[in-house]
Amino acid sequence: MPATGGPLTGITVVALEQAVSAPMCTRVLADFGARVIKVENPNGGDFARHYDDVVNGLAAHFVWANRGKESVTLNLKTEAGLDILRRLLDRADVLVSNLAPGSTARLGIAAADLAERHPDVIAVEIDGYGPGGPLSHKRAYDLLAQAESGACAVTGHPGAPAKPGPPMADISTGLYSALSILALLYSRDIGSAPGQHGNAVAVSLFDTMTDLMGYPLTYTQHSGVDQQPLGMSSPAVAPYGAYRTADGQTVVLGTTNDAEWQRLSRQILERDDLADDPRFANNAGRCNHRDILNDAIGAWCAVHDLAHVQKTADAAGIGNARYNLPSDVLVHPQLTARDRWRQVDTPAGPIPALLPPPVISGYQPAMGAVPGLGQHTDSVLAELGVAPDDIAALRAQGAIGPAYP
Repeated sequence: MPATGGPLTGITVVALEQAVSAPMCTRVLADFGARVIKVENPNGGDFARHYDDVVNGLAAHFVWANRGKESVTLNLKTEAGLDILRRLLDRADVLVSNLAPGSTARLGIAAADLAERHPDVIAVEIDGYGPGGPLSHKRAYDLLAQAESGACAVTGHPGAPAKPGPPMADISTGLYSALSILALLYSRDIGSAPGQHGNAVAVSLFDTMTDLMGYPLTYTQHSGVDQQPLGMSSPAVAPYGAYRTADGQTVVLGTTNDAEWQRLSRQILERDDLADDPRFANNAGRCNHRDILNDAIGAWCAVHDLAHVQKTADAAGIGNARYNLPSDVLVHPQLTARDRWRQVDTPAGPIPALLPPPVISGYQPAMGAVPGLGQHTDSVLAELGVAPDDIAALRAQGAIGPAYP
């Protein structure tokens, strides 16, 4: 079992999950000390297990999103498999699922079913578009939700839209789901009347992405203008972007207010003429003339190496960063100096993994092992009181997967 002692010690989560959104939700809960029982199809399990094999034969997505969990294989197309799931729910606090639309209803574990059979279980269902709309029946994955929500239209360059690299829809939906669970657990623990706040949570990738699109949607709603993507810049503020340095590096810097603009133009560029130009007196004007400012900053950066640019920007109180590749981030001194790496066990041996972002005083996240498919089936069934002979019989009839090696 995963290590205990965290804020969610004693909370049991049953997960019917695939890919990233629900696994990210339950990984967060596991990092906080919850016990997460991941129910997988005996025939291959979570399909993210097979995206690639770059982590010593395991998939990068899977090991990232599934540490600290126990894997139980159940064939939910069999009555015996469903019966075991119901017995798990008898002992659970939370059910998290992101199956295809309608799947939980067909299995008899939709929120309404749980309210009747398992009234104390918080039911969290993650889907693509939310119930009750013309797209509710559709499957949705990260790229699809990002395209449908307009996120791809504000990423990339004019005429060349792009998906943000990380799966933002999946990750953010998982985090909203975890936050909802924590809120309902808190409500339960402070003694709210049963059912006062409800135990059902529905979170969709589309709703999450339209929320993350708050600035572009608000801007367009009130201006009638669809802002064009600006690559490594922002339509909201200027100057703000990426510039090549004399030593072939790329620095990212810029301003977020008028005072910063004055410091950048006078102290860094040594261009009082720009600082005094009424065209650039406020952010709206600077956005309207961003090309002039980008040319001036680009020309200055082009004759100085990265170290000088960053030292000068720091001295002037101007935010700046180095454009890094993933391979650069792996050896980033900020991560090393703050001891952010840990070893996590996997079926293929220990691997390095970053600590979760929250730093809680007095608590080290469990960072439990990544489970093999069905690794904990027998031990979890034994906890339910299933005898060894009966486990063998369930295996023989296909209700559970093969014995774990």
